[in-house]
Amino acid sequence: MAAQKENLIITKISQQGKPTIQQVTEAGIIGKIGLNSAGVGTLLNAIRVHGVDPMRLPVHFGLRMALESNSALEAVEKLERIGMASSAHILIADAETAIGLEFTKSTFARCLPDETGRIVHANHLLLEHPREVDTVWLKDSLTRVKTMTEISAKLIGEKEPTWEELSRLFEDESDLPTAICRAETAESGSGTLFNILMDLRSKVAIVRIGRPVNAEERLTLSF
Repeated sequence: MAAQKENLIITKISQQGKPTIQQVTEAGIIGKIGLNSAGVGTLLNAIRVHGVDPMRLPVHFGLRMALESNSALEAVEKLERIGMASSAHILIADAETAIGLEFTKSTFARCLPDETGRIVHANHLLLEHPREVDTVWLKDSLTRVKTMTEISAKLIGEKEPTWEELSRLFEDESDLPTAICRAETAESGSGTLFNILMDLRSKVAIVRIGRPVNAEERLTLSF
């Protein structure tokens, strides 16, 4: 929600014996969206499946644990071993590997890159989770996955897409106000507060504050 934008902060965290972290989060949240000096990055999609297991790890602690890892696979294996307390999707990647980790209070499933190397996700479960029922709390999530799959397909070819071409994917306003570049209205209930794009081979991320079609500020995170 727009009122949350003033709580956004970028933190740099240095700890002995662990990778340094740079992340976009909210004041008071221990871990969220960013990358580390080992070239591991995390992104988050909220998903609402009923129920919580208080003996497992809260989502934002899981994000922090992932950002304290030295590889994407190490991060995924740690989270699967410990267990997550509630539902979400965390996209975890490094220069060589990308895994979309879907989970609920009792299940895990891995979204792996398709034949073109893409993982596309939004705010609903894409894989089977026995005995767990997704509320699909944002019905437009289904449309956004379809839209991103279609528009990103146009970039698939012999050459890697440029930074600018990838950035434009997140400026898509199809189906406003509930677009990929979301606008907050009474219908949508929320809007895009920032966009982040990472090159984990170069360990660089570009953050655009506000809706990316009209970014208010552009920041670089790098190692």
